[in-house]
This record gives sequence, structure tokens and C-alpha cells, in this order.
Amino acid sequence: MIVAKMTTHENINPPKKGDLTGEEKEMIQVAAAGDVKEAIQLLSNSNVRVNCLDEYGMTPLMHASYKGKADMCRLLLQHGADVNSNEHEYGYTALMFAGLSGNAETTEMILDAGAETDLVNSVGRTAAQMAAFVGQHDCVTVINNFFSRARLEYYTRPQGSEREPKLPPKLAGPLHKIIMTTNLNPVKMVMLVKENPLLVDVVALEKCYRVMDLLCEQCVKQPDMNEVLAMKMHYISCVLQKCLAFLQERDHTLDALLKSLLKGRDGDGFPRYQEKFIRDCIRKFPYCEATLLQQLVHCIAPVEIGGDPTAFSVLTQALTGQMVLKDTEYCATCGEKDADKKCSYCKMVVYCGQACQRLHWFTHKRQCRAQYVQRNSPARPLRDLSSSAHDRDVAEATSSMLALCLDFSHCAFDDTPADDLPAEQD
Repeated sequence: MIVAKMTTHENINPPKKGDLTGEEKEMIQVAAAGDVKEAIQLLSNSNVRVNCLDEYGMTPLMHASYKGKADMCRLLLQHGADVNSNEHEYGYTALMFAGLSGNAETTEMILDAGAETDLVNSVGRTAAQMAAFVGQHDCVTVINNFFSRARLEYYTRPQGSEREPKLPPKLAGPLHKIIMTTNLNPVKMVMLVKENPLLVDVVALEKCYRVMDLLCEQCVKQPDMNEVLAMKMHYISCVLQKCLAFLQERDHTLDALLKSLLKGRDGDGFPRYQEKFIRDCIRKFPYCEATLLQQLVHCIAPVEIGGDPTAFSVLTQALTGQMVLKDTEYCATCGEKDADKKCSYCKMVVYCGQACQRLHWFTHKRQCRAQYVQRNSPARPLRDLSSSAHDRDVAEATSSMLALCLDFSHCAFDDTPADDLPAEQD
């Protein structure tokens, strides 16, 4: 976390709009341009106040935020830039400018430095609302899902008569990473657990999910109740409890849980278990009077499993503000947005990488073969391929081609989009 400290010079001489030295005027221009090297030299000058204001009430940080200059923002914050300066003529803050820029990294950095999310400008809009107004949905998601690590670290210290903290300090980082994810796909969350050895432990998972339950309760009972964050904390707790249950059943690698979540039904490959799991998580939300819970149930309950909208899409829109769009490519395994690697055999599913493709192949291979035959022989279903000697030859040739297509051991995997991803081997 970047800790901002105001200089003694600025305490003595608080900035006024348009009251700039020559060096400060240059600093404003350099901040907008993102010239870090030049900014370092200027900030070492006693005539340059890091929170100086131009004639519109904009600080160097505001200029850098609006231009999406992440490195410049980081430098200014390290030198004590005020993230909540509110002297702009229309009440804009650095967080609002970061949201307007569309730069998610800058937005998260300013939030981590202590930016207040509920400040409003002259027309009564918050930073998230301003970002949404101009279509910067990634920034909206970052703002709406931000959770300060300091707030989590409260539980890493013994409170009251406690002899030890509720959360071991070593677990704060891995757990915070899961809290901050905007991809609510349970497969992705289990993968985040799986990739950190500290979390793949019965005791660790039990401590983590209990802290998530406490945070959920805190979000509901705080004066400015945050139902969205409460639901997210509850959902993460459910995922962690599911991981714990599988570990207790000797699924030491969580591979069985991942396969359960990914297994598709025979007809269309729809992951029934995953859908049921998400619905069950929502149903178990402990605060029945919550408006958000009622809205989720109203949207999901009438829909049969396998229909639209899915529980995942409804939950994602409710918690992140982003719709799961039909024309956007999502990884068939973990749900990452803008996946661009197609299965080169059927060309019907996309992945974000080979790791996800391998994980999904055990269930995709059924649809993969059927889709290939349908694409290449629409008039002849698969069961007819061996109805004659000639057809048996065709079937054998198809089988040989299938084996060749599925053998990717000799293929390089790079960043070439679309059809570069070969299908997985049986």
C-alpha cells in the first residue's frame, strides 16, 4: 500500500487555486505527460508542492490520473499526493479522473492509497457512477469491488482477550487476492486457492472462511450497509468451504472439485453442478431481508438449469456491475474475459491458455467430436460413418485426423490469437 505524507512546506503554505510557481506549472505539464524522470527532479525542488492547484483546482495527481499515467501516479503518491483533494471547480477527485481514464491499474492504485469512493461531484455522481456514465466498466468493477487490505489485516492481530489472531498474517495476502478478483467463476476461485500452497490446508481454509463470514456480517451491520460486498464475502466463504470439504475427503489437489464444477451434461455440455453450486450459495445468504438477495432470487428462480440467464451471469452483474455478454469470448474453463485461444479441432470453445484447455478437455471432448462431425458432415451423423466398408475407411481416416489434431506435444503455444490452440489429447 502507498502511504501518502504531506510535506511540512505544504502544511505551512496550503495550496490555492492558480497560485503556482514556475516550477509547479511545469510540474502540472510533466504530470499529464507522464514524464517520471523529469518529475523526480521537479519534486526535489522546494518550490514545488506536490498538491499544488492549477486555476481549475486540479492537482498533478488529478492530471496524471485523467491521462492514465500509472507510473506518474505512483511517484506522486509516494511524495504525499492527496488522493481526496476536492478543490476542483466541479468537485472532481483523483479517483473520478482515474475512472474516466479507463485505466484500471491507476484506479486501483488510488483506491489503495485511501481514496474515498462515496465522494460526489457537483452533479451528485460518485467516481463509479462517472466511470459508468462514460462506459469505463473495468474501472467501475475495480471501484465497486475494492476492499482495503488494511481492513483484512485487522483480523491478523489479536483482539481483546484473544491469544492469537483469527487470521494468521501469512494468509492475508492470498486471501486478499481472492477478495479482489472480479472474476466470480467458482473454477477461477478454486484455481486461486490451488495455486497457493498456504491455502490448500484444512486449518487455513477454516480460518479464512470464518473471517469471510465475519466480514459479511460487518458489511451488513455497518451504518452504510453494503449488501453487494456482503454477498461477495458470503460467496467467497462458500467457495472456501467447498474447497475445505473436498480436502477433508482426501482431494489433496482439489482436482476432483474442479472437475465437478466443469463437468458438462451429456446433451449440451452445460455445467450443471456449477450452476447448482452458485444457486445454493445465493440461497444460503444469511440475511433474508436483504434487497439484493430478493432481486437475485427473482431473476434466477424462474429459470430452469441450463437456461438464460445463468446464476453466474446474474451474480456477476449484481456484484461487479458488468453484464456477461453473449458476444464476448470467455474462457470455457475459468471464465476469464476476452479469451482468444480456440480449440483448433471444433473451433467452438475458447480458452485463456493451455492449462485451462487441459483442465476442460475431459468434458469438452464429447462435444468437440460431435461439433466437428456436424460442421464437416452435416448430412451424415456420427453413427452412420461405419455403415459400409467405404464409410469405415472414412471413419478410420477421421479417427487418424482426430489423433493428429489432438496431439499438440510438438506445437508451440504463443500469443497468436484464435485458431492457434490445438485440441487436447485423449
